[in-house]
Amino acid sequence: MPSYPERELPCNRTPMTAQPTRICILGGGFGGLYTAGRLSQLPWEKFHEPEILLVDRHDRFLFSPLLYELLTEELQTWEIAPPFAELLANTGVRFIQATVADIDVDSKQVQLDNGQKLQADRLVLALGGETPLQMVPGSAEYAIPFRTIADAYRLAEKLRILEQSDAEKIRIAIVGAGYSGVELACKLADRLSMRGRVRLIEQGDMILRTSSEFNREAAMDALSARGVWTDLETTVQSIEPDSVSLVYKKQVDKIPVDVVLWTVGTRVPDVVRSLPLKQNQRQQLIATPTLQIIDHPDIFALGDLAECRDAVGQQVPATAQAALQQSDYTAWNIRASLTGRPLLPWRYQNLGEMMTLGIDNATLTGLGVKLDGPLAHLARRLIYLYRLPTFNHQVKVGFNWMTKPLQSALMEVLST
Repeated sequence: MPSYPERELPCNRTPMTAQPTRICILGGGFGGLYTAGRLSQLPWEKFHEPEILLVDRHDRFLFSPLLYELLTEELQTWEIAPPFAELLANTGVRFIQATVADIDVDSKQVQLDNGQKLQADRLVLALGGETPLQMVPGSAEYAIPFRTIADAYRLAEKLRILEQSDAEKIRIAIVGAGYSGVELACKLADRLSMRGRVRLIEQGDMILRTSSEFNREAAMDALSARGVWTDLETTVQSIEPDSVSLVYKKQVDKIPVDVVLWTVGTRVPDVVRSLPLKQNQRQQLIATPTLQIIDHPDIFALGDLAECRDAVGQQVPATAQAALQQSDYTAWNIRASLTGRPLLPWRYQNLGEMMTLGIDNATLTGLGVKLDGPLAHLARRLIYLYRLPTFNHQVKVGFNWMTKPLQSALMEVLST
């Protein structure tokens, strides 16, 4: 982690000192990183060119929709989690690796855990969400979330140990049959093959409740083909080191398991929940269609921690797709607020859905297209390649994907 002096960085904007306006972006996920990148690309008059700071507690950005491919070794860490330093090189954006300890919304001052204080003219809150792990007894101690690179490494190490054991079956329970749960179930079933016993647990009466019927049917077919057990209308009563207690029609059944994965819910970080700002029942910050915080027009919020209806009043899902679209409007509106231009209310465009349903298998719907199987897998990869941050990273990853079959063939020849 880079070290910084434990002092407040001044933010004096008088013409005599000619200090630039400072934009401080908290959180380097889709909302934060892409806002920073877009801000660095916008045309700024020389006098108005701002100082842009991006703060994140990790040293790498995570392209989370491709996190599942780490479990099956279809992709490598560097492809889906490039370092911020690499992505922001030559952009003018300054990256600070630190955890946000406190935010003073009135003065727009940010306290970091390394003692540094940042004073901002415009503040962007994009700290994302966390997986709540205190929902049932034992979940915090024994369940594994799947949201970060560290989560993926923890799960991969657990699987490696189990695969090297003499256990006849490796028993996996996944709580939640939304997108993450379904995608995890298919990937793990493919990795473990005949040795795996994967169980998907859902409180509702169907999987992928918010998805399209096409995607839901494709997912059910994929789960069935892989032998994944799906327990609908089932709740988790408790989790123990080697078992999970399930409730179905008021009957409790204790199931032996080796791994419990928790994919249910998103929780706003504590540092955001404690802010004296208007929040909804889920403690998300309420933002206007211009992505500004109510009563604090110099503070912008986007992504998982914000509730923001768009210009026509649509309730927008907390997805990477939505955060990417919000980042464009956030960058534009910050520039507009600093240069006297009109701000634009954002309009959400639903471009469809994509899911991975195992190795070389996926589903894709949107803009009148419905695909599943290997062709959808290829389309998903190409779309995500295009959405990767920075052109340089896209080229590196794309070249690796194109040459990987040749590399594999060469290794096979050399090994014979």
